[in-house]
Amino acid sequence: MSPKRSAIPIVRTEEVREALHEGRPVVALESNVITHGLSYPHNAETAYEVEAAVRKGGSVPATVCIEDGAIRVGMTERDIERFASESGIPKVSSRDLPVVLARGGRGATTVASSLVAAELAGIPFFSSAGLGGVHRGAETTMDISSDLVQLTRSKVAVVCAGAKMILDLRLTMEYLETQCVPVISHGCDDFPAFYCASSGVRAPHRIDDDDLIAEVVATHWAAGHPGGVVVATPPREEDAVDRAEAEAAIADALDRAERDGVSGQGLTKYLMRAVDRTTGGRTAQANMAVLISTAEVGGRLAAAYARRQTHISRPA
Repeated sequence: MSPKRSAIPIVRTEEVREALHEGRPVVALESNVITHGLSYPHNAETAYEVEAAVRKGGSVPATVCIEDGAIRVGMTERDIERFASESGIPKVSSRDLPVVLARGGRGATTVASSLVAAELAGIPFFSSAGLGGVHRGAETTMDISSDLVQLTRSKVAVVCAGAKMILDLRLTMEYLETQCVPVISHGCDDFPAFYCASSGVRAPHRIDDDDLIAEVVATHWAAGHPGGVVVATPPREEDAVDRAEAEAAIADALDRAERDGVSGQGLTKYLMRAVDRTTGGRTAQANMAVLISTAEVGGRLAAAYARRQTHISRPA
């Protein structure tokens, strides 16, 4: 007889547990931005601002991490301070998740692993600054972010500012179309590009009404689709970087990467830092700003979805 399978250990904070029990809206957040983004204490301060933005939108924030072999859904202030100040905390994507959990380890979640955690915890909305996507030159390298693959598997709506400008955004949109992942632009006609308001690629749908987006998400899952929905909202005008300026900086960074022999997993970090240097730090500032503005939109949309669920569950 095969051994009985144990459930994935999930530890929720009291606030998150109560909100889910009462049917109140919750938005999942990744912890990778705390450990692999800014230096301390700016990373912790940004995490607090992102959580505050979710609350401003009307929802409870649930920053996700891995610790002691368990998925922790919701981080206390003490947790955030530890993850922000300690070095050597690994980044855990969805492929790494079972290994880290089985070994009793800890780590910071990416978009992909946060989607797994959110679905397991019963949280239908997740917010991030930007998705990974199809990398430039993927027709020969097959370099496609696990974020996109996980989107096809986890029933979680992702609120983001599109995908990073350093990617091939036309191929990213083609991939999402092929995988039947609905893409909705909120507040713009084009698919946004992280710190740029537009990627130059028209989004298949624009919906600015929060309640209608909630209905679309619910209908997608009611139709039996296993994966998520992407809701892309652009950075605020005052925070956005000009697309032509960003493209010129990326082209220069790609040339430098080729000369320096940088490829594979190290390429994204190299490009992001190179572009930031070329723009005088403006892309990093825009990155922080979009984390916050997107979280507020995520809070509003999760609240709209919770209102819908409460309404339909009431007896006639």
